[in-house]
Amino acid sequence: MTIKEALQKLEQYEETSFALGHAMGILNYDGSTVAPKQSARVRALTQGELSRMSYELTTAPETVEMIETLKAHQNELDATLARKAEELYRDLDRMRKIPKELFVEYEKLCVESDAVWHEAKANNDYESFKPLLQKMFDMTKQLALCIEPDKDPYDTQLDQFERGLTAKTCEVFFDTLKKGIVPLLKKVIDSPYQVREPLLEGKFAIPVQREFSDFVMGVMGLDPERSIIGETEHPFTTDFSKYDVRITTHYHEDDLLSSMYSVIHEGGHALYELNIADDITMSCLGGGVSMGIHESQSRFYENIIGRSYEFCGIILPWLREHFPAELSGLTQDRLYRAVNVSSPSLIRTEADELTYCLHIMVRFELERMMFAGKITADDLPQEWNRLYKEYLGIDVPDNKRGVLQDSHWSFGAIGYFPSYAIGSAYGAQYLLEMNKSFNVAEAVSSGDLSPISGWFRERIWKYGRMYDPSDLFKKVCGEFRPEVYVKYLEDKFTKIYRL
Repeated sequence: MTIKEALQKLEQYEETSFALGHAMGILNYDGSTVAPKQSARVRALTQGELSRMSYELTTAPETVEMIETLKAHQNELDATLARKAEELYRDLDRMRKIPKELFVEYEKLCVESDAVWHEAKANNDYESFKPLLQKMFDMTKQLALCIEPDKDPYDTQLDQFERGLTAKTCEVFFDTLKKGIVPLLKKVIDSPYQVREPLLEGKFAIPVQREFSDFVMGVMGLDPERSIIGETEHPFTTDFSKYDVRITTHYHEDDLLSSMYSVIHEGGHALYELNIADDITMSCLGGGVSMGIHESQSRFYENIIGRSYEFCGIILPWLREHFPAELSGLTQDRLYRAVNVSSPSLIRTEADELTYCLHIMVRFELERMMFAGKITADDLPQEWNRLYKEYLGIDVPDNKRGVLQDSHWSFGAIGYFPSYAIGSAYGAQYLLEMNKSFNVAEAVSSGDLSPISGWFRERIWKYGRMYDPSDLFKKVCGEFRPEVYVKYLEDKFTKIYRL
């Protein structure tokens, strides 16, 4: 196959591959939002067949020849095509090491397991989910060993979400965080300057909360022509292309902040996908480069922007106008203190900025033990509860608020969780760099977040997967320094709690 023939084949391949991925994505989004409960079995069959088609397309002899031709002539291609050849070859190399029927079976399991998880969580019924959870861990490990038989399978999983990440790297990273966060948290807990904001503990009508979500999305600059919001048990973002990005949230009548921060978090993901460069969208480069970089966007908007004093000033007038009976007495100072209360809690997605990474450490330890065969799904609730007591000092009252709280394991995202903590730490270094270009606090205070989105667009978003995550981060911030994140937390909470 000549280079010219390979490039023609590449165009055809990208169109078909995108269409299959789009169809599977729509199916998954539908299943997590509006599909009837009894549809899971049929959706699993459809997902299995679509994944079979995707597998056969990727491993077809003519596709392999096309990718190998481009890879062999990589130095003769422009930068974008060379990167495509590199990424396609990497994906092919992983895919063809997995037996087709195992891959199809895994895709079916993801749909079935996720459907059962939704029911199990709603009913606090771990026993119904346990067999599928064990099967998910076993099959994920099996896939990892197919791809890299001589490597720790958990490292293979971590690499899937953050290229180059290993369990050893995570250990060093988390050790740095623990040394800073644990003593700081103790000072916060012991501080006499505690706060509880009773105004935020009322009943907040969900229809008005939905209007508030639209307002927040507007403040963030999400294009309503290319992005929408839905409702689900566990908030997530799905991107089909830069022209169709969907975020979700979960509303609680008695908790106004829960959905607000879900919307801001998922909105950060959406902004990344909505700003991929036109020439690479709908190709293998048309998406976020890794989950660590992706979570750095969502966590930056959720915490560094969304929990700032200045952002509280943006949303306060809207809240007081639309919840006059509940929030007429709320001030910017009180709202800022309320959204930055730090206290060990049960639910990761609602954890404060200081304790959040402790929740991630729990999941990291459990995943490692499961992959190492030290525990099974029978042991997970007990081990979960033990680690929550050890890391956060709290007792877990039930599995719904314990081992069943996250959706990730139900659809095979094992090894994903460390990306949240790494992304949080990345954000502190972005803030340092961003402040060299303009005053971030002043930009937020103005109510116009476009300088922030413009900074990210030019340095991260537009590139999609053009660079490996570590190389991209170095281009923006230099070497990764977790101690910068610790310093950010120390400065912020020392001031809030007058330590």
